[in-house]
Amino acid sequence: MSLFLNYFLKTSFSCNQRLFLPCRQLHSTQVRLLYAPATIGIDGYLQARKNVKEQFVNFSEKFKTKMNDFVSDSKNMIFTEDLKNMVHLAEPSDLQLVLNMIKKFNTQSTEFRFGSFVFGPVVMRMFHFLDAPKEALQCFEEPANDGFFDQQVSYQILLDLLYCHEMFDEMYRVFEKVQKKQINMTKFPKYCVVLIMAACYKENTPKSLEYATKLWSDMASTGTLPLRRAATSFAGLALKQGAPHIALESISGQRQHYITIRNIKAMALADMGRVDDAIPILRSVLNIDSPDQKDKHTFFEETISKVGEAVEKTNNKDTKIEFEDVRKALIERGLIDKDTLDSHLNFEIKIQNKFKDAPRGMPFQSRNMPFGQRKIRKDLQ
Repeated sequence: MSLFLNYFLKTSFSCNQRLFLPCRQLHSTQVRLLYAPATIGIDGYLQARKNVKEQFVNFSEKFKTKMNDFVSDSKNMIFTEDLKNMVHLAEPSDLQLVLNMIKKFNTQSTEFRFGSFVFGPVVMRMFHFLDAPKEALQCFEEPANDGFFDQQVSYQILLDLLYCHEMFDEMYRVFEKVQKKQINMTKFPKYCVVLIMAACYKENTPKSLEYATKLWSDMASTGTLPLRRAATSFAGLALKQGAPHIALESISGQRQHYITIRNIKAMALADMGRVDDAIPILRSVLNIDSPDQKDKHTFFEETISKVGEAVEKTNNKDTKIEFEDVRKALIERGLIDKDTLDSHLNFEIKIQNKFKDAPRGMPFQSRNMPFGQRKIRKDLQ
């Protein structure tokens, strides 16, 4: 099976129906990747992998044998080009060799290392592509590899891979190390926080809510503003765990025109019995949308049902009439969506890379750029 066909199948059917190379066992999980492959640079890795494989088309096995010899012989060094080529040639059966090469490369003398290639993101993309969460975690936690993965994007790719395999405890452990490192002087890397909140939402236990609430409080105390996806995952978890007050508070800083935000707000108010506040939220979109508008401000069926149940509990005739009028108007305008909050919170995240021609894993040659622009490009790397 070609690498590109394998990648296409993996990304088309997500993690729950992955097809691997023959030497890898088949497995299934119910969780998709949270970040789209292109967003975390898998497409760039695949192109580089294709190029390297073409260069080594007749002697890749000979090269791997030589690398095995170099790893076992203390007199030989692993050079930047050796490791770079191996990371792009690796198959699942070569993962132990890659682990050994990384360990030796990171611990050997840097006296003759003049290159500035940043390996962390590329190696994590390799693990992600080969679907090797255990090996990725082993490599990340190896004491001898300290500093090798000190890039926020490396953390993000690793957490995404662990998320795909529902390895939530391992995600919390990795995130704890990320916070201690404070790369770029931040204790709460925004994309990593999104993944951790998504893990808490998926795990959906009292313990995960406690963890998420503590993380949220810590962020608030430092003035850190989370991304909307982190806020909605936290709010969704709070709703599932019967804490609508937490859900409502967590989205207080978000704009209501987002479908997840207005639905969570209406659900939370309904769960709290505040139907007099929930119904106006439903009605608000009637003043925005017109029947022929393409991008409509909709509500989920489950949201309407939840508000309806809360209305029934009031035993208030006027409130029931008001709700029915709003519900019928929403139906007439096609503003009730059969989609669910859960599907939106699990939807794959795509972030457009504004610097598509930038080499993956290589440091940007940007000494003459303003610091702010360099930082943006580094975050996108």
